[in-house]
Formats: sequence, structure tokens, C-alpha cells
Amino acid sequence: MHDEITILIADDHPIFRKGLIDVLLVDKTLKVVGEAADGTAALAFLHDHPVDIAILDVDMPNMGGLDVAKAARREQIKVDVIILTMYKEESIFNKALDLGVRGYVLKENAASDIVQGVKTVAEGKHYVSPTISDFLVRRSKKQTTRLKDGPNLDLLSPAEHKVLKLIAANKSTKEIAEELYVSPKTVENHRANICSKLDLHGSHALLRFVIENKSRLLV
Repeated sequence: MHDEITILIADDHPIFRKGLIDVLLVDKTLKVVGEAADGTAALAFLHDHPVDIAILDVDMPNMGGLDVAKAARREQIKVDVIILTMYKEESIFNKALDLGVRGYVLKENAASDIVQGVKTVAEGKHYVSPTISDFLVRRSKKQTTRLKDGPNLDLLSPAEHKVLKLIAANKSTKEIAEELYVSPKTVENHRANICSKLDLHGSHALLRFVIENKSRLLV
């Protein structure tokens, strides 16, 4: 972490945005270098200006904060994301962390949480508003249970089982399609269904699962 932490703030409410900037600028190590009123402008700014932290409102015109986070990850823009939200919904929280979001701050607690959140995320750690820290505990327990018990392969259809075994055998989508006499699109659909049924999230989650469970799959 360098001495100065550069920040982009994206929120469609100018008064809230100004309030957040005022709170951040009290700490001399924090520097707000950009503002955006919608997700499209936020993503465009990230393309043109390297920043350490992007603070993104989950609900914005054109693109929400999670959409911006997803696009930044896909386009390999190097930035840590903190999501701002008024919603205490665990599903949104989990979706954010699946996208690689490092910070999750409730708007009602932003004035007290945001400086600590930025500094924690800048150190490479996760930060969650204390009032919803139980979300993180539950997520951690679920992941531990899933790793211990292993996903339930019985949820898969016979066709999905075949596709999974062929993925484990290092076959490409094209090779799997040829072997099963189906289209590559059908194979991609099977892959998506497998990920959904086994609760695998993220661009490389299926590959990681196959590598970790090869002995189970190739019997």
C-alpha cells in the first residue's frame, strides 16, 4: 500500500456523494480523484485513470455497482471495489463477494465505516459493515461445509455427468461437443447448469472444482 490511497466515488445522489467525500478527506492519506453519477461514467473513468479503490453504489443509472465490478474484473482493470448499499440482503452481499468485491458498506453506516473500510481494503483485506458481519460468518461456514462434504454430484443429470467427466479429462468444449454429438452451445448450457447445481461461482470456479475433485470424477 502506498502512502496515498486514490479513490473514485460513484453514486447518483450528489448530496450523499459530497458528504462521503467530506468524510474521506478528513484523513490526509485519502485522495478522491474522481466522481461519477452513474455506472457507465464510473467504468469509463476506471478505463482512463488508475485508482486504488472504487466506491460504487449498488443502484445507479445505466450500470449498477455490481455490473461495474463485473466489467472491471472481466476487462482486468486493477482496482479494489467497495460496494455501497442501503440493502441488508445476504444474496446481494454474496453476489458482490463472488465478483471479487473487497468491501461492503451499508449507506446508513457510511459516515462511520467508510474510512476504515477504505484503509482495510487498501491493505488487501476484506471489510464489511459491522452490523452485517454475520453475513460474512455464515458465508465462511457454508464454504467450509461445502469443502468438507463436497458438492452433491447426484444433483446432476446423466448428460451433465458426462460433460463433467470430459471436462475432468481435459477436453475442450469443442471436443466434448464432438464426442457427445451435440453443439458447443449445448455443452456451454450444460456447464452453466453444472455450476448452478453445484453452487460454483466465478469465471474459473468449475475448473477449480474439477481439479480438486478429479479422483471423484474419473472413476
